[in-house]
Amino acid sequence: MTNLCMITGASAGLGVEFARQLAAQGQNLLLVARRAERLEALAAELAAKQGVQVLIEAADLSEPGAAAKLMQAVARRGLTVETLINNAGFGLKGEFAALDGQRQSEMIALNCTALTELCHAVLPGMIARKSGGILNVASTAAFQAGPLMAVYYATKAYVLSFSEALHDEVKAQGVRVSCLCPGATATEFATVAGMTQTALFKLAVGPEKVVADGLAALKRNQAFIVSGFQNRLFAFGTRLGPRALNRWIAHRLQA
Repeated sequence: MTNLCMITGASAGLGVEFARQLAAQGQNLLLVARRAERLEALAAELAAKQGVQVLIEAADLSEPGAAAKLMQAVARRGLTVETLINNAGFGLKGEFAALDGQRQSEMIALNCTALTELCHAVLPGMIARKSGGILNVASTAAFQAGPLMAVYYATKAYVLSFSEALHDEVKAQGVRVSCLCPGATATEFATVAGMTQTALFKLAVGPEKVVADGLAALKRNQAFIVSGFQNRLFAFGTRLGPRALNRWIAHRLQA
């Protein structure tokens, strides 16, 4: 079997940067996303530049049963997922009652359900081998409630809590689990979420440092990392400040 790193949401944003940094480290990759043409272009780029094996699987992980189908494809190809980067996810801006209900359910399915199912699929093998790692991508949104992005913030709180629990469960068995919590990052996320003009995304940073921080945290098996000094201050501040004040600030930044 070929040991590799599987990256979800690999066709844009942080997913592309994860692929580039890992390929530069000599890591063989399996790239997963909806847009096959983007995956093919990225795979060709990385194989040519870095000389690594780069495979692709086109999949919409927000669909019911998509994670199981993906893992069936992995098994058919005789692959072993040594590292899983659960990066796929999206957000939506607007009042909960006004946003499309189906689209919000798809957000939960992608941000939480698919992530959980993929962790459950790869962990038994990692535990048996006493090696492997999982990096789940959450957000600084995980640390508080988020008016105008209620479901998104709630999904990221789930990802952080879930990841910390897994980290503790498997750390004695040779398996690493970490959670990356970026702040506003200059990717397609803001466009999809309808947030390009918000005050929050005027502070957006590039994806390179965010990804490097996440990979470093996974290497040292750190339960979670908040990328960026200002974001760490923000995350710590939400623990000290009144929750009503935190909600007020989040509301204003996303208006």
